[in-house]
Amino acid sequence: MAKSPVSKSRAPKRRISPAEKARIEEIFRRFREKTEDPRTELRFNSPYTLTVAVALSAQATDVSVNKATDRLFKVADTPARMIELGESGLIPFIASIGLFRTKARNVIALSHIIQDQYGGETPLNREALMSLPGVGRKTASVVLNELNIEPAIAVDTHVFRVSHRLKLSSGKTPDQVEADLMAIVPQPYLTRAHHWLILHGRYVCVARKPKCHECLIADLCPSRDLFM
Repeated sequence: MAKSPVSKSRAPKRRISPAEKARIEEIFRRFREKTEDPRTELRFNSPYTLTVAVALSAQATDVSVNKATDRLFKVADTPARMIELGESGLIPFIASIGLFRTKARNVIALSHIIQDQYGGETPLNREALMSLPGVGRKTASVVLNELNIEPAIAVDTHVFRVSHRLKLSSGKTPDQVEADLMAIVPQPYLTRAHHWLILHGRYVCVARKPKCHECLIADLCPSRDLFM
């Protein structure tokens, strides 16, 4: 699979103190020590099924999406098969997922575009992906990063929350947080940073009552005194 050049959208390095640089480096070193090569929990077998799964995961859990796609992808795992299934045929597979009608419409529409404009091969560059119905910046970032095409940090609610608690960003929007993270995460950790932050937010630094007593970076967290 040919790889496109690394995106030029990475923000310029922020001026940070040597102590802060060392703190950030140690945060991600510990993440890597615990889980060397984390991957998405969504199940997929091709760039197309990954794109569909990530699009379906908006405002839904990976668990619920996997339950749906485990059955769906046995029937329709290519654009041509998805088009043949049609919107009415797709809905029963994904009816348990939030916004399923809109998502069904988008999946069929993006399948038509991939089939008609790209010969059935999912385009693997950011501009083309983001032009697909139901595929925004976050979905494109997940796809490109997961396939090792472009280092990217997709900012969901977990990444947003953890980044603020760790004082890695004070951005008020996902795009601002993404820019901050792309500027300060050390290059060796950049391709997996997205997953480490998600996993940490999903299982340890949870929204209501973070599990600080289980946290491997509690001593590096400026917010720890608020919860311990």
